[in-house]
Amino acid sequence: MDPRNVWQAMSRPGYLLSAWPWRAVAYLLTGALAGVVVLGALLGAVVAGGVLALVLVGLPLLAAVALAGVPVGWAERYRLRLLDRDPAPDPHRAPSAAGLRPWLATRVRERATWRELGYTLLFAGLLWPVDALAVVVGLLAPAAMVATPVQMATVGDGQEAKVLKVWTVTGWPEACAAAVLGLLALALGGYLLGVVAGARAGLTRLLIAPDEGGLGAKVVELTRSRVRLVDAFETERRRIERDLHDGAQQRLVALSLTLGLARLDAPSGPLADQLAKAHEEAGAALAELRELIHGIHPKVLTDYGLEAAVADAADRSTVPVDVDLRLAGRLPRAVESAAYFVVREALANVEKHSGAHRAEVSGEHRDGRLVLQVRDDGRGGAETRAGTGTGSGLTGLGDRVSVLDGRLSLSSPPGGPTLLRVEIPCEWTERFV
Repeated sequence: MDPRNVWQAMSRPGYLLSAWPWRAVAYLLTGALAGVVVLGALLGAVVAGGVLALVLVGLPLLAAVALAGVPVGWAERYRLRLLDRDPAPDPHRAPSAAGLRPWLATRVRERATWRELGYTLLFAGLLWPVDALAVVVGLLAPAAMVATPVQMATVGDGQEAKVLKVWTVTGWPEACAAAVLGLLALALGGYLLGVVAGARAGLTRLLIAPDEGGLGAKVVELTRSRVRLVDAFETERRRIERDLHDGAQQRLVALSLTLGLARLDAPSGPLADQLAKAHEEAGAALAELRELIHGIHPKVLTDYGLEAAVADAADRSTVPVDVDLRLAGRLPRAVESAAYFVVREALANVEKHSGAHRAEVSGEHRDGRLVLQVRDDGRGGAETRAGTGTGSGLTGLGDRVSVLDGRLSLSSPPGGPTLLRVEIPCEWTERFV
């Protein structure tokens, strides 16, 4: 497999014979040259802006210094192509409209702009000297040692030559030895250049080309896919409820009526007794089916909304429930469904485990959030983990609420009271007049 960047290339046997050392040299050398240009431009802009600021002409120039990181960031992301074949993402957002003012407003509000400015200052003050030093140590100094025999033959008239202006060789054996040492240093310098260039590229990518955009897009898409799954699940629940209501339930109603009429026409005896028993079984099956339909997705929730559905659930509870739910309209279907089933599960737990004498359901929509609370005066000690001794079983409902970016919290100290609170961000889909 072809190496994707300089780090992978250095692990291959043929690294020194490949183009990667030269790509590292090109990256560091262009970095050193660009750093000198950036340093000079920044100093010139600051000095000129400071002098001209006395007559207000230099203020726009000083303001432009704050945006100096934008072109530098673009150039640095482009230079990364010398070492990294993975494209560096542009962290900037597109302006909401065309023109200079929307562009400036967008850039000033972005964190990426200020991160690039910080990188530009670091680049102009520290990074480019490191680039230049790496080129000198890893390439120029070893190359000068390799050229010692040539220097001795030309400049030194075959008598002497200075190696790196540090020591003098006066014979050809010493000159050749310096050249051999230079070759070894050049080989080591190739790896040194690769290490420095790779570290510089990694730092550049971290500061001005982080993959936050791609990660953020993945998170957004994951959240949207989870919401789509919830919507699809709710749609399927409503379809099953409608099919059972309009299909199997109507057939059972017809069967019950038929059995009732047959029971009235049948003479007293074993046949009438069997018809009476069948009529009662059909009635029980119809009642169970209605309860099942209500559990899948209550029709009152679809037709009249969350407030009516919660009131209906409270009426069905064996524990007296006070309802204080004030909603001025309809909320998204997924929100209403999640909130209803949380309330229903909470009331079921009150009946089964709390030993409460009374419960209360309250809630409202405020600050863009639906807030619901279910309180009881029971013994407490409830937990949100399924399978515990209290058997609250709210884990799945908590996951369902979290898909909608909501929160479910439970407070249930031993001795009570128990308070279940749900918050789901949402907006009205329909307002009541």
